[in-house]
Amino acid sequence: MHIHPTAIVAPEAQLAEDVTVGAYSILGPKVSIAAGTEIGSHVVIEGRTTIGARNRIHAFVSLGGPPQDLGYGGEDTELIVGDDNVIRENASIHRGSHRGAAVTRVGNGCYLMAYTHIAHDCQVGNCVIMANAATLGGHVQLEDHVNLGGLVAIHQFCRIGAFAFIGGLSAARMDIPPYMLADGFHAKLHGPNLVGLKRHGFTPEALQAIKRSYRILFRSNLLLREAIEKARQELGSVPEVEHLLWFLETSQRGFAR
Repeated sequence: MHIHPTAIVAPEAQLAEDVTVGAYSILGPKVSIAAGTEIGSHVVIEGRTTIGARNRIHAFVSLGGPPQDLGYGGEDTELIVGDDNVIRENASIHRGSHRGAAVTRVGNGCYLMAYTHIAHDCQVGNCVIMANAATLGGHVQLEDHVNLGGLVAIHQFCRIGAFAFIGGLSAARMDIPPYMLADGFHAKLHGPNLVGLKRHGFTPEALQAIKRSYRILFRSNLLLREAIEKARQELGSVPEVEHLLWFLETSQRGFAR
């Protein structure tokens, strides 16, 4: 373990032997950090915060701060960060609130660029990319492999489906379905995220099924329940389509068209 002499680490904090802590960083008493994680300079980690292995946390990051919720009364809530994440300069992630899940979660293998913000009670999946200054309101859910462009803002309680890509300077106030490309203020769909899906090794058959389901769901004149039923009858055996249909059927806020 290497802790810079100017860093302040509470005696109760639990750090694996090979964790490094940079100059002027502050770690509170309820912090737990697993093996191989590197903490840069001027980082503040507070509250009940658990950080997994092999993370790279850069300068001026703030983790585990209290939720920006006017109803928060000091409850003992939590932040959990997984393994192999990169969190760049000035990013901030707040712990949960008593009015939500009481825990904010970030999965594995995420890349959170400078000035990104993840608010209280967000649930962020694996291999998520958030470009500079992308922001999640409270209670947002990001499924795996979501890609958010710079300065993207996601409204509270929205869900962003797996492998979705939202272009920079966009604002999403409704759910963005899986596998889709969206942008704009307010964000609208522009078809499947074909480039991203190909890069992640989706088979030609899966790509064709996603394209076909998009045309049925969003380009036909059918009512939503009719479109979902037609897509399920014709393409429901494809796992990606079944996940897309489940996402639409379980939406609470409605979804972008």
